[in-house]
Amino acid sequence: MNEERLRIGFIPLADAAALTIAVDKGFAAAEGLAVDLVREVSWSNVRDKLNIGVFDAAHLLAPLAVASSLGAGHLKMPLIVPIMLGLNGNAITVSPGLYAALAGAAAGDLADPLNSARALARVVAARRARGEEALTFGMTFPFSTHNYQLRLWMAAGGLNPDEDVQLVVLPPPHMVDSLASRQVDGFCVGAPWNSLAVELGIGRILHFGSHIIARAPEKVLAVRAAWAANRAEVLRRLVRAVGRAAGFINDPVNLDEVASLLAPTNRLGVAPELVRSTLEGRVQSALGGPRRADSHYILIGRDGAARPDPIHAAWLYAQMVRWKQAPQSATLLRAAKACFRPDLYDEVFGESVEARDLPADHIGAFTGPPFDADNMSRYARMGKAPLWCV
Repeated sequence: MNEERLRIGFIPLADAAALTIAVDKGFAAAEGLAVDLVREVSWSNVRDKLNIGVFDAAHLLAPLAVASSLGAGHLKMPLIVPIMLGLNGNAITVSPGLYAALAGAAAGDLADPLNSARALARVVAARRARGEEALTFGMTFPFSTHNYQLRLWMAAGGLNPDEDVQLVVLPPPHMVDSLASRQVDGFCVGAPWNSLAVELGIGRILHFGSHIIARAPEKVLAVRAAWAANRAEVLRRLVRAVGRAAGFINDPVNLDEVASLLAPTNRLGVAPELVRSTLEGRVQSALGGPRRADSHYILIGRDGAARPDPIHAAWLYAQMVRWKQAPQSATLLRAAKACFRPDLYDEVFGESVEARDLPADHIGAFTGPPFDADNMSRYARMGKAPLWCV
């Protein structure tokens, strides 16, 4: 087997774990791959370096892979997704001050996203009446599940995210500092940065992303479509290495080793204990408070999470339509679905693992009608209607 050298970009997030373990535990080397993992700080850097060929593959936001393939928001570069790196893993975190304001305005249990969204609308209205500045929330990129989860949650409470609050783009590692310096009042980001804000006493996790969307397509292994066509065998070897790494991660016997490999500064740069609790789905929402357990908090490879689902790609495109990032078009819908390639995954692994607790629409949003990719015109009609949620 000829050795192939690959450069792969990643952002320091827990859902880059399968890439890190594939390299650091030798799964990639066993496939004849010499992989250089390059730590980046922003998604635009990762996208641009992938698009121009500096990177052979990348840990990428699932919506950004679709957007690049459609030419939405940037130059068009057809990308494909042969394996998912993670579902879920996000959380909405707010400052202690905003949490107190929400608790005071809530008409029910604040753990219910619909109650907290309505409380947020009351807080926003009260601030406006007092002439105060709009609340500011950080998210990682316009084409990100973080953005769509925030918008879905806010719209459920009657807010227009483009008018009633300010949404700003921040690199994941900068979220905590921005909350500490009061540049933002809250954020939606992937693990482990929500937990770090809690650990430092500057934030409270309001909702796990899995409570907003039960099965959110979060991060993917993305490659250029032309590269995949020319390097088909190399791609299969890479996918196999990543899949084997995901299996290693999901064996409880390996958790301490996995956490120690992900913790160093050239990977995540956080304490191993924080990594381990994240992967276990045992997350502290407030400093000194009990840990909340959710087996779906982050899914890396297990329960069918690694197999790309074209319905997820369609849902992501639907968000782009709803929030005026892309026009509604049957051609674009087909192109979005074609970005996610379960056939390539199946070539490597054969029969796929059955997903457990799979929502009927494959998405499971906390409010609104089930997602229906065959009724995409509804998204165009509804636009920013506050109470309609996909």
